[in-house]
Amino acid sequence: MPILVTGATGTVGACVVRRLLAAGHPVRALTRNPSAARLPAGVEVVAGDFTDPASLVPALRGVERVHLVAMGGDGPAIVDALVEAGVRRLTHLGHDDPSRSDDDPLESWHRVLRRAIESSGLEWTHLFPGEFMANTREWAPSIRAEGVVRAPFGNWRSTLVHEDDIAAVVVEALLTDGHAGRTYQPTGPQPVLRRDAVRVIGEAIGRELRFDELTPDQARELWSEVHEPEVVEWFLEMGRYPDGNSWVSPDVEEVLGRPGLTFDRWARDHVADFT
Repeated sequence: MPILVTGATGTVGACVVRRLLAAGHPVRALTRNPSAARLPAGVEVVAGDFTDPASLVPALRGVERVHLVAMGGDGPAIVDALVEAGVRRLTHLGHDDPSRSDDDPLESWHRVLRRAIESSGLEWTHLFPGEFMANTREWAPSIRAEGVVRAPFGNWRSTLVHEDDIAAVVVEALLTDGHAGRTYQPTGPQPVLRRDAVRVIGEAIGRELRFDELTPDQARELWSEVHEPEVVEWFLEMGRYPDGNSWVSPDVEEVLGRPGLTFDRWARDHVADFT
């Protein structure tokens, strides 16, 4: 019986797929464009779109376990489609920021989906991870071209989390009992300063890198090229609290029985991204 993985081509989803295959489980991947998916051999790739819950029916046929990463569409309708198809167990990789109000459309959407999941009768497990280590890949172009990272808030501390640790918790919750009704918040094992992350990447690739700290106004101008205005302002607001994202969660170690992977390990795993 296949396990359905949505977001299978994403940062965490790709790791979930690899881990399920390595454990000997058949994997079905949902994507809007199957021809563009680059997934390992043996993965069944099917078309579907969350904005059209009826399109999910073929992907859900014969499926009892689902890893859900949903953005857009009608959240309760998506959950109804899972229930009607006979899904029993669900891991949900999402977002939860108590500091943001329901007036924020994105935050409101996530909360509506979360409530629908919790009232569905499914064996659900939420995962609300910390900042991904993989986010530092946005520095790759300037590292390759100039050996420089330009970013604000060099002393901002964040407990960056390895995407494979998130995936490992997902797979554990999908395959083993005892996780229903739990909310996990995977983080890395220790906070990392922004400027130290640049140094660690340089050590991994064998190249001295320079960190040029931007002012908030310079960061706003840079980020406005790639992010919506409300996202830019959220980033800047977070940066005003250097220790605001430095909490270390025990969840990775408690679920997996080992400490989370460190940022220097991540950098060594991703040398090819920066060279």
